[in-house]
Amino acid sequence: MNKTLLLIICDFLLLNLLALTRWEKAEPQHAGIQSSAPVTASASPAVNADMVELMRVSLEDEKSSREQLAAQLSSTQGALSEREKNLAQVSQQKIQLEGALSATTTNVKELEKKYSAATNEAFLTKEQLAKMQRELEERRAEAERQQQQLAALERQNADARQRIENLNVAVRVAEQEKQMITQNLTEAKQQIEVERTERAKVQEQTVALTQGVGQLAQKSTELTQEVRDIKPVNPNAIFADFLANRVATRITTRRPGLFSPTVRDKDAQTILVSDGRRTYALMHLSDTPFSYNFENPPDYEKIAGQLNRGAFNAPLKEIQFLAADPRVIVAPVDETLAALMGAKVYRLATDVFRASEALLVRADDGKYGETPFRIDAANSGYVKVDNRIVTRLFGEFAPKRGDLMFSKQGDLIGIMVNNDYCAVLGDFRPSHTLQAGDDVTQPKTGPVFADLAARWQRLPIRLQ
Repeated sequence: MNKTLLLIICDFLLLNLLALTRWEKAEPQHAGIQSSAPVTASASPAVNADMVELMRVSLEDEKSSREQLAAQLSSTQGALSEREKNLAQVSQQKIQLEGALSATTTNVKELEKKYSAATNEAFLTKEQLAKMQRELEERRAEAERQQQQLAALERQNADARQRIENLNVAVRVAEQEKQMITQNLTEAKQQIEVERTERAKVQEQTVALTQGVGQLAQKSTELTQEVRDIKPVNPNAIFADFLANRVATRITTRRPGLFSPTVRDKDAQTILVSDGRRTYALMHLSDTPFSYNFENPPDYEKIAGQLNRGAFNAPLKEIQFLAADPRVIVAPVDETLAALMGAKVYRLATDVFRASEALLVRADDGKYGETPFRIDAANSGYVKVDNRIVTRLFGEFAPKRGDLMFSKQGDLIGIMVNNDYCAVLGDFRPSHTLQAGDDVTQPKTGPVFADLAARWQRLPIRLQ
């Protein structure tokens, strides 16, 4: 609201307040103070008239003031409208100027970019010009060098042409020599081919003769072996050979006793036999201090053994129980020790059933004799021996366990496991191996002998 209009309204309200106020009621009554002159009734209308006149004058002044104010307000509003129009125009011009300024700024940036690009291009153009000048100078220098090289090459070409002429002459001479050498080589090849043909014929004849000699030798060896395998050897010769090559064995065992260790020794006579891979000393369980106690298997602390032949002694390192039969025991012997011992190493019979008779040899008492044997279909690893032997040499004697059975050709067939059956040797795989030696402490051997006893018990009654 306009301040002038506000002042006019305030003045008008003040004047109305003054005119309508009852001053006689508003003044307080003071006790003891008496008015000096009483207000007369005639004086009151005069005062009211003055007040009305004063208000009228004030209203007229107010009216004239209002008119002036209205005129001023109208002029002010017109000026304000004009200013608003001017302000709108100025705002429009400002927007246009801002747009123009933005466009100008954009143009300035583009011009700066173009200027920068032009400057760079000018700089690059200068660099390229300098580079082209350098390249031109280098090319000029290169052209000069090439000209010099060309002159040198022309000189070399002239020299090369001269050398080529010389080489052409040498080539013609070499071709003539080549023709002569080719002719000589052809003649030499013909001679070599003739000699090669003759040599091939000689070689074929030599190979044929060699093959014939080899076949004859092989047939002779085969015939000799076949004759040896077929031709029986005199039993006396086989037994004499056995006596000359038998080897003494001693096995010593020690196991705990009630008050002191129990030591047992066992001596026996045996032979050395080979399976084609290793050499073994062959023994029966009865030739050793071992025993199969089914209720209380022995637990040995020490096992030692040795082979004796004349003055030569060889310790045993291992004692093996064969898987074929738990009563057949072998001790591996090193090939060197067997050679030093000088004893014959018997080979195994290849065709056991070629003959129906064999030679039994008893090593401990020196008895021997011929005996018939037959195949046991139920037990392929054994042959059954007639336990009533009538021998042409020493009369009647019955076979027993530990006797050795030889073929009539002198090869070893096997060893008697009881009084009726002979275990045919061929498979030397061990089921158990014990280390032997005076300084070898044995682990628990009770389970080993318990297993061997159990295997023995599982055999058929006639084989036990």
